[in-house]
Amino acid sequence: MTRRPSTRTVLVVGAVLTVLVAGILSGWGSTSPDGLQQVAQTLGFADSERQSAASGSPLAGYAAPLGSGRLSGGLAGVLGVVVVGLVMVVLLSWLRRPRASPEER
Repeated sequence: MTRRPSTRTVLVVGAVLTVLVAGILSGWGSTSPDGLQQVAQTLGFADSERQSAASGSPLAGYAAPLGSGRLSGGLAGVLGVVVVGLVMVVLLSWLRRPRASPEER
């Protein structure tokens, strides 16, 4: 009988692999326009584009403020994974919180 890895081990290995993939592969992301930009160019309304309110944010344009090129893209990928992970931890902690039964309300 084989021993199954613990939940903690699976989560830690998954988190490490996710950060590595985000950090390494984000640096080699495509510089081509994304789907929405491509459709706007094809249909001829790309010129009406306006800057978003978040265009001056630290991770705007999928790049981190430190470094340039692949380093910046990789760092932005890692920061994105960390932010999403933190949001998930907070959300799951909130959802797992014991609820008052109808009699206690």
